[in-house]
Amino acid sequence: MSELTRTFASHPALRRYWYPVVRTFDLTETPLAATLLTVPIVVWRADGGRVCAALDRCPHREAPLSDGRVVAGCLECPYHGWSYDGDGRCVLVPSSGPGAAIPPRAHLETVRAVERYGHVWICLEDPVSGIPEIAEDSNPEFRLVASPVERWRASTTRMVDNFLDISHFPYVHQGTFGAGAEREVGKVEMEDLGDFFGYRYSVVAANTMSGAASSGQTAVRIGRSMSTGFSLPFGVRSTIDYETGLRHVMLMVSVPIDDDESYFAFMSWRNDDFSVPSEEVNRFDRQIGEEDRRMLESIHGSLPLEATGTVSVQSDKASVEWRRQLRELLS
Repeated sequence: MSELTRTFASHPALRRYWYPVVRTFDLTETPLAATLLTVPIVVWRADGGRVCAALDRCPHREAPLSDGRVVAGCLECPYHGWSYDGDGRCVLVPSSGPGAAIPPRAHLETVRAVERYGHVWICLEDPVSGIPEIAEDSNPEFRLVASPVERWRASTTRMVDNFLDISHFPYVHQGTFGAGAEREVGKVEMEDLGDFFGYRYSVVAANTMSGAASSGQTAVRIGRSMSTGFSLPFGVRSTIDYETGLRHVMLMVSVPIDDDESYFAFMSWRNDDFSVPSEEVNRFDRQIGEEDRRMLESIHGSLPLEATGTVSVQSDKASVEWRRQLRELLS
């Protein structure tokens, strides 16, 4: 287990979970490249708009298919023009001429791909669980705001640890909401939060100009009733309830590229009157994310998963429990 404290991204157990790798809006006529758990992937749309994914390697001479193009719903290799349909079957070898037999090993190694919450989710092998359920997604009173997927020079383990933690609010988030936050954290009590396991708490937040546009309130400081929980392996959901009845739900999924770099996929739901443009809501959330990013990219290497690998206190209870469950998954 000691080796897993620092290297985890290539562990086979992680290949059986779903990960968002690209925002649906950003997948247009051209194929896109992604790297998931150290595995290069190509994502494209086939006939009828179906989202498809495969290992980013042409079986002919191993050129990256993500450098190619989509022609009539088929993925065309940029090297010799071999073409593949949405099921990964090779349908054209131009150099062989019409009617020539397709080599039996010419087909792609496809992987599972689905669209949900405004993102394309990938699973490399038979999934052992589904995509985490967000109840608000099926509630017509809520709207979804899907943000572009970002690449962070930070380990996924450090990102999840950060998103489960509230004691950094007064320090890391001074420019957004943290200036009004209390430094002392009350007792953390872990509980079942549906598809997530975490805790509930209250926060007094500074209400900056951009924050006021998002919260719909003008007071200098506002109260928030919140909950934060994790879903294995790397999903974190946070909810914010304001006194006005506004609810803001955030799903933050950290996706391992390798042990040291990650994708950050962020989506949120709000039961507002839609008077605040999605871009404005997105802007404030991204400002908060940038504050986290600057801190996390200054810390090199992955987070030790052993409880004794770092020093923890009671406010770290959620992260300690997440690390314990992740160790079990990897063992």
